[in-house]
Amino acid sequence: MIYTFLASGFEDIEALAPIDIMRRAGLQVETVSITDEQVVTSAHGVPVVADRLLSEIDFGNAELLFLPGGLPGATNLDACQSLREGILQHAQAGRLTAAICAAPLVLGHLGLLEGRKATCYPGFETELHGAEYTAALVEQDGHFVTGKGPGAAMELGYVLVERLVNRETADALRRGMMYTCPNA
Repeated sequence: MIYTFLASGFEDIEALAPIDIMRRAGLQVETVSITDEQVVTSAHGVPVVADRLLSEIDFGNAELLFLPGGLPGATNLDACQSLREGILQHAQAGRLTAAICAAPLVLGHLGLLEGRKATCYPGFETELHGAEYTAALVEQDGHFVTGKGPGAAMELGYVLVERLVNRETADALRRGMMYTCPNA
């Protein structure tokens, strides 16, 4: 199971593009509202109906936890104590965690990026406590994958498919979706 966490003010493309790509690869992805409401409104005013509420999920059965960025979405994720506890449990089990744009700040604040390479939206690198900021479009280090910003959303989705399925599937999706990775 893959959980994508939605907080009020999440960045639309950063959440939905990777979800779309992972679902095209046959992965089971569920959106999870960290609020008490099923409908979560994006940073651009788009209401999205989440599949589940945070109180309904079991972090123990998650293969991937995915944190989209956006403001105030990323800071809302960071302020959610039960999500932070679940992320720590997941990371201690050595399972895959991904965050994009401002959302890597959650991982940084939890100390999970200490000594690792990471990327994020420019200006948030000071929140990646102890990480080596690379400014790459997508960065992988161990069981953490981080993305730079909205323009990295599709590439992040393909990288996650590579990690969870295989490179051949990711490449087939890139071709089928007529995607060429930018040189960023």
